Amino acid sequence: MKLLLFFLAIAITIFIAACGGGDQSDNTSQTPPQSMVAKPKADDGKGIGEIKEVTLNNPLKPDMVEKGKAIYDMKCSACHKLTDQRVVGPGFKGVTERRKPEWIMNMVTNVEVMLAEDATAQALLEECLTRMPNQNLSIGDARDVLEFFYSNDGKPVGTN
Repeated sequence: MKLLLFFLAIAITIFIAACGGGDQSDNTSQTPPQSMVAKPKADDGKGIGEIKEVTLNNPLKPDMVEKGKAIYDMKCSACHKLTDQRVVGPGFKGVTERRKPEWIMNMVTNVEVMLAEDATAQALLEECLTRMPNQNLSIGDARDVLEFFYSNDGKPVGTN
């Protein structure tokens, strides 16, 4: 029995030593391994959301421009003008020159996350003092709106 207790005591001692037992108070200033340090995401100007890459049409597709204008008229025009005039939100003139197409689409399809995590969207919120509501645009709708924005900024529209 004494031999069993002896081996049990040795096993417990080895276990405690292997697990880093003892006083941990002197280890609080240690830097965690690099793999445990969260790296801040570099701002690539594309915003936050599922839109990672957009291929632009040149010339713009007339049917997409038309659909985008209809969506703008119905869901956006009460707060945004097609000029540089700010109403509730900023005017859309030149938006395609100021923002990447991915950012524009992420902003209209993922507005809550963009306002919470994207520095550019947060700056616009500070400027306008009103949160943009989620208009529940699909990715296809957002792509049509993007096409319309490019036409509003003077990019040529093709023919049917």
